[in-house]
Amino acid sequence: MSNSIADRVSNFLKEYPPFNMLQKKLLLEIALKVNIIYMEKGDVLYKKDDPFSDFFYMVRNGSVCLYHLNADESLRLVNINDGGDVFGVRPLITKENYKLTAIANEESIVYAIPINTFEAASKNNLNVYKYLVTALASSAYDPYTAEENSRIFVDYLPDYSNDVVNFQTANYTKNPIYCPAEATLKNAAIKMSKFKIGCIIVVNDNINPVGIITNSDIKNKIATGQYPINTKVTNVMSAPVITGKKNLTLADGQLKMIKHGINHLGITEDGSPNSKLVGVLSHHDVITTLGNNPTSILKEIKRAERTKKIRAARLKANTLIQSYLNQNIPITHIIDVISQINEAVTIRAIEIALKKMPAPPPVKFSWFALGSQGRKEQLLFSDQDNALVFEDVPKKQYAKTQDYFLQLAKLVTKTLNKVGFEYCEADMMASNSNWCKSISQWKMQFKEWILKPDEKAVLLSSIFFDYSLIYGDYNLEKELTNTIYESLEKTSLFFKYLCTDAIKTPPPLGFFKQFVVEQNGEHKELFNIKKRALMPLIDAGRLLVLSKQVRGINSTYQRFEKLAELEPENKELFESCAYAFKALLKFKTKQGILNGESSKFIDLEKLTKEEKLKLKRCFKPLNGIQESLKLRFEINTFM
Repeated sequence: MSNSIADRVSNFLKEYPPFNMLQKKLLLEIALKVNIIYMEKGDVLYKKDDPFSDFFYMVRNGSVCLYHLNADESLRLVNINDGGDVFGVRPLITKENYKLTAIANEESIVYAIPINTFEAASKNNLNVYKYLVTALASSAYDPYTAEENSRIFVDYLPDYSNDVVNFQTANYTKNPIYCPAEATLKNAAIKMSKFKIGCIIVVNDNINPVGIITNSDIKNKIATGQYPINTKVTNVMSAPVITGKKNLTLADGQLKMIKHGINHLGITEDGSPNSKLVGVLSHHDVITTLGNNPTSILKEIKRAERTKKIRAARLKANTLIQSYLNQNIPITHIIDVISQINEAVTIRAIEIALKKMPAPPPVKFSWFALGSQGRKEQLLFSDQDNALVFEDVPKKQYAKTQDYFLQLAKLVTKTLNKVGFEYCEADMMASNSNWCKSISQWKMQFKEWILKPDEKAVLLSSIFFDYSLIYGDYNLEKELTNTIYESLEKTSLFFKYLCTDAIKTPPPLGFFKQFVVEQNGEHKELFNIKKRALMPLIDAGRLLVLSKQVRGINSTYQRFEKLAELEPENKELFESCAYAFKALLKFKTKQGILNGESSKFIDLEKLTKEEKLKLKRCFKPLNGIQESLKLRFEINTFM
């Protein structure tokens, strides 16, 4: 006889990973054992350090927040799980106590999935296992748990879809360096230094691995004085050694590293620690084999002598983004990786351009990235925004000096264009004489924008307050920044103009909670996610950090996280804004990859009901932050 509740649970589960990887019969077996939990806002599902349970969880309706518990007992938001999101998988993978606290963000329904039933149904399903390990690694890769979990190997999770390289035999070190269990730590360290290795395996008389010593062990246990340098290796080694067999695949090796939070895998004759040690597989061995990883891409860019080579390397980064998104890698990690790659591309473009110039630069200069790259939020190819600052020169030499740097900038922007970054339609580039000036001229420009503001000046200048030094003299950037913040202290009118700009686009939902879409033109009926969702958050974050004299934080989500620290009374609002920005950026990036462009405009008809729901959730903080800005800067009386 049919069980209507189990059928409804099964029908929901089958729409989401990892359950969509299971056969219908197995899915129904799981659904029959699922516990349905009803939660009010503020209800706690589990707390940090609670013993692991017999369940992991999936949100059916509503949302559940994951928090890190700070030393002062305050909570810091790490993630928000919406409908279809899996969380609390640590007991399934590692059998460890919970590292985060789960609290209902609103009235919610949560499915508690029994681990034993799930394991029986998903036995030997590699894709299911990979997804759950990724879910654990994703939640673990935050500033609070990454250290506890060692250096979890999230960068290079295997992508099993048509990826032959992951199934090739891992290329491990065939002549491992080891030491006997009777050796002292000093002897082991000397051996590590001699062979320039980061770990050494401790073995018994039969050359079976019994422990491993890494540089971290020496740092944490010897350098701190916990043990003397002549202590036995058995006192400081980590045991047991996680091992694999001689013919293990790259994917198998990666999964073992992820599961156990390690960077070295002992290779033995039969794959167990009870047989002879024959090799060591390291983190470095894996990324070298994979090739398409940040380290390799950065090396390619730095070695490139031609634009074609830079472009080829940067295109690999797009593949990397897609792989990361498919594996649910945290968007903050993706941002960090791609920002470094984009910065390396610009630096190499400048280096190549300098070689083409007829003479070295006449004076010191600095190249600034503006806009999304300046905020370190440029993931997909978009237009380039940049500026150049050079040292002051005598008036008679100014035109000649500026001309030199304009020529240099044209070479750089041309290279960036060939790599894939379009020219800025508004010509906000260092190749424009308006944005290639001496430090004194730039100071005057910013003072004028700040102390004599109007709508046009604010519209033009906003992008220039998100600058990031990419290449050149640090002192020029410091000098300009000091001038900007000194000028900001002398004005309140400028902030009112910025505020007016920040609230000009209201939350993108109409009266009946429908999306506000474009009404005419080539993008009619499409949703502009950049203009209507991302930019209001970007503008609000910029305004608030400038008003609070916060320096050195350009990223939008980091700005809101910093504001949450500075204003505990508004912590919930600011953390919600940080989360919403990250979720929206991730959504935009996914759509861009899917459609093969930057994806400012989204066809809502192609989204699932769940995707639309998640998108709408991100709009909630917009109204709150805009109303807060109106009150903070008394904008109603100004307008």
